[in-house]
Amino acid sequence: MQRAKIRLYVDHPLGQGQDVPLDPGQAHYLFGVMREGQGTHVALFNGRDGEWTAEVVEAAKKRGTLRCLGQAAPQLDPPDLWLIFAPIKKERTDFIVEKATELGCAKILPVQTAFTNSGRIKRDRAQAHALEAGEQCLGTFVPPVEEMQPLTKLLEGWDPSRRILFCDEALAGPAQVLAQLPPGPWAILIGPEGGFSAGERDRLRGLDYVTAISLGPRILRADTAVCAAITLWQAALGDWG
Repeated sequence: MQRAKIRLYVDHPLGQGQDVPLDPGQAHYLFGVMREGQGTHVALFNGRDGEWTAEVVEAAKKRGTLRCLGQAAPQLDPPDLWLIFAPIKKERTDFIVEKATELGCAKILPVQTAFTNSGRIKRDRAQAHALEAGEQCLGTFVPPVEEMQPLTKLLEGWDPSRRILFCDEALAGPAQVLAQLPPGPWAILIGPEGGFSAGERDRLRGLDYVTAISLGPRILRADTAVCAAITLWQAALGDWG
């Protein structure tokens, strides 16, 4: 079945003949903004059941119902890669969340570091950007965005079976080959615009499950570093091969 052009994430089971209600925001977007109506085909995904082509069977100003006609694509989960990052300016944090979703991260964890210059992050806003990115990139998975917490607290409760790829700006030089790293669950750690403090760097380097790497000979902006690190990991250990 041909994939529909309009895609929506829904928190509802998907299956043959399943009716799916729209929330008011989705109904407004589909019927008020896109000017669609009954009979329109829409792609639906929920992060569990793949992508389904659905037909609009009810269209109203603040509500609507779609009926699943058939599966257009199977469920494709990302590899077991998490992103840990220190939020920066609002628009650039939005960018980081979007690109982490598009590039294939399974979870996004904002952290407070010694030099983090953004005091907080609106989790609902960040999750909405992840959802929108998932809709646009033809993905069938939307990574959860966790509540922001101090890096020290995160490390205290960390499961050492998940290794951390510590992108250390102090190691600026030739980018390292990640294909030599062991497979398994990983997390990428990207610091703030001011970099990591000496204490944070010493603590990270003292942990057996942390691997420090360089992302090249130039110091990258935090949002650029996120894209570079995920790309290197995906090419070596992820699902790009």
